[in-house]
Amino acid sequence: VQLVESGGGLVQPGGSLRLSCAASGFTFRNYAMRWYRQAPGKQRELVAQISSGRGSTLYTDPVKGRFTISRDNAKNTVYLQMNSLKPEDTGVYYCNEPMFNYWGQGTQVTVSS
Repeated sequence: VQLVESGGGLVQPGGSLRLSCAASGFTFRNYAMRWYRQAPGKQRELVAQISSGRGSTLYTDPVKGRFTISRDNAKNTVYLQMNSLKPEDTGVYYCNEPMFNYWGQGTQVTVSS
């Protein structure tokens, strides 16, 4: 099983980034997927979740209206579109499959002027 994140980087406040997580080694379409983040000195927190099937979504309050999680089952990929980024969004973003607790290696997002 592999989860490989990409798309992180340095962006100015108010900017946008799209993170991708390519999955392999399991039947991706059958499982919910999550994005977590970990800011320096803080615990890892759940950012967003998307279910299998209809793709129902959930978001943590600080990102509601700014972030969008989506998935492409044909490409075995889950995305996190992040708009109106703020400095407090800075951290390492991780892709996660919660049923078997698979994790990616993380991608750094830095929001700074």
